[in-house]
Amino acid sequence: MARSRQLRLGAFMRPTTIHTGAWRYPGAAPDSNFNLALLARFAQTLERGRFDAFFMADHLAVLNMPVEALKRSHTATSFDPLTLLPALAMVTERLGLVATASTTFEPPYTIARRLASLDHLSGGRAGWNLVTTANPDAALNFGMTEQPAHADRYRRAREFFDVVTGLWDSWADDAFVRDVESGVFFEPERMHVLNHEGPSLRVRGPLNIARPVQGWPVVVQAGSSEDGRQLAAETAEVVFAAPGNLVEGQRFYADVKGRMQQLGRDPDHMKILPAAFVVVGDTAEEARAIRAKLDSLVHYDSAIASLSIALGTDARDFDPDGPLPEIPETNASKSGRERAIRTAREEGLTVRQLAQRMGGYAGLAMVGTAATIADTMEEWLETRGSDGFNIMFSHVPGGLDDFVNKVVPELQRRGLFRREYEGRTLRENLGLPRPANRFFP
Repeated sequence: MARSRQLRLGAFMRPTTIHTGAWRYPGAAPDSNFNLALLARFAQTLERGRFDAFFMADHLAVLNMPVEALKRSHTATSFDPLTLLPALAMVTERLGLVATASTTFEPPYTIARRLASLDHLSGGRAGWNLVTTANPDAALNFGMTEQPAHADRYRRAREFFDVVTGLWDSWADDAFVRDVESGVFFEPERMHVLNHEGPSLRVRGPLNIARPVQGWPVVVQAGSSEDGRQLAAETAEVVFAAPGNLVEGQRFYADVKGRMQQLGRDPDHMKILPAAFVVVGDTAEEARAIRAKLDSLVHYDSAIASLSIALGTDARDFDPDGPLPEIPETNASKSGRERAIRTAREEGLTVRQLAQRMGGYAGLAMVGTAATIADTMEEWLETRGSDGFNIMFSHVPGGLDDFVNKVVPELQRRGLFRREYEGRTLRENLGLPRPANRFFP
């Protein structure tokens, strides 16, 4: 029997896995980032498992770490999300397709058009992961000499959201009459010209594509800093958070949903999905052995580079076997930096140990059997730590298959997760309303 609260599950894909050692794991597909046939299979497996969405991460720089580390990374290159996801839309029917697109470097008109196109092509399954791009190396690829300040990035992102959603509302749903007899294709009075002029952006409009099937693609936000939480409360419908434990998750959940309520938004119209790295075994010992094997495949060059990115400073000169020194504030991701420092301090890790953790995956991990993983997910859901999870698979295809074949049936048996999709659009399946058009009744 279904419970009143149901888990929502996204799949965090980059476009496959995040763990640095995953591509080397026995039986894994080393070429999966660029193997379209495999990616199609992964999407179809997720749909068979009734996942809400394929959530594709992205990055806009390759040279963001020393080449000795970079050469070991399977995430150094990947498809553009808004090129890959339309292809996956053609081989799936219900699975949501969430694309990461940066507000710092790309024009809002282009992003609005591409995401609206994806929503139409997929029949209403698109989502936009709104990011501000913390990586300073990305700035060098877009004609900048340095990354904009953290607060400036978030101010631009807030304005960017208003522009993109305004462009999605360019046309009334009934604007395109396509009257063959009169020769009128659309009604001009059902078209809105945005004429936005703001502190960072000037965009005339209207968008040259009909209003998306969902009204707006689902808006996703991933920041955990003060600025990120406020942006999420004002704009997001799904939040991809990264708390390290249940207490942190409960605090984040209460904070962001509380802010949302203060702004007059319904807290039920936001789904908070923490990142969860999941390793499934038939026994707890087997799951721990898989995790240990994965972590052993991370070379120290990669590990220290990952730590440097998290801290926003070069960690190669630190004493590998000493404690983490004091780390100054930087212009990089604040939440990533704080998480790394807290992990080192709370667990008394050396630089080497912290680097090895960061080089694999340092966040929330569920390592165990289908039953113990379901226990953890149930506790988070019932105690308001989350509305579900954005799952990071240990490796592909094995880790993905194990989750769908073992964990999903256990969640369904407990009445915590759907057996069939509720609708055809991502909004319907997440239980989110279709936004009203701000310009037309």
